[in-house]
Amino acid sequence: MTRALNRSLPFWILVVASIGLVAAGLLTVLDHLATMTATLKDGSATGLEVYGGQSWIVLGSALIGAGALGVLLALALAVVSTLLGAATARPVDIAPLAFEDVDDIDDETGSEAADPAGALDAPAAPHEIEKQQRQNPAEVDDASADEAQKGSSGSTATATKISVK
Repeated sequence: MTRALNRSLPFWILVVASIGLVAAGLLTVLDHLATMTATLKDGSATGLEVYGGQSWIVLGSALIGAGALGVLLALALAVVSTLLGAATARPVDIAPLAFEDVDDIDDETGSEAADPAGALDAPAAPHEIEKQQRQNPAEVDDASADEAQKGSSGSTATATKISVK
């Protein structure tokens, strides 16, 4: 058995439960078979001992069969794990992602680098729109309404909080 199988809790639960089922089945079968045989030989057997004993023997046989199947399954699992060996994870080389190639901060100046392709353009944040409106209120109203409308399913009136009559 491999070290991984020795430390596997489900494997040991299977082994212990299988052996327990075999033992319980053997105990049930032998006890009821002995009682049934003894009472039949001395002539004092009742219907409960004969017919009930047969049912208990069948139940015990089923327990023995289930336990034997579990033991065989545990042995087969041990053989297969020994043949295959322990699974080892191999390191995988990961290619750098596309956004890792772009430097956001220039190393020499410590400021943000220029974005020639416009890849870092994003819609303006609400606090930036308010700042622009305070500086140039007439010029920014149309631009902020358009920016607020981007991605919205509502109308311009809804996006800019204008009541429409």
